[in-house]
Amino acid sequence: MNAPAERGWDKVEYWSSYFLLAVLGSVILTRLGFATVWSVPTLDLVLGSIALLLILASPWIARRRRALRIAIVAYAAATQLVPVSVRHPAVLLPLLGALIPVAITIWALVALSRKGRAGQGTGRT
Repeated sequence: MNAPAERGWDKVEYWSSYFLLAVLGSVILTRLGFATVWSVPTLDLVLGSIALLLILASPWIARRRRALRIAIVAYAAATQLVPVSVRHPAVLLPLLGALIPVAITIWALVALSRKGRAGQGTGRT
């Protein structure tokens, strides 16, 4: 049968947030793994370790709370982007270019969330 539009949006947000958490976890784990090869500032190690622990614990602590999942994604992304862009400002230009596909993705997710509301469609793709 047809599921309500909000339920479909919840499913999209749920799986996309866990996919983002998996990608961020692998990036942070790789970066922490290279800490034995290259010198990594202590602040980056501490923030990255906290972010990795939050990512690993997110299936338990944020399984039913969307805001908490999004907060963990935002914190983990910030621990990777902010220190690098503060130390090397030349990285800001590629990051600004990366905002274009991110904005398109957010627009598509918002469009998906509105599909099927108030009799506008069936909710099926």
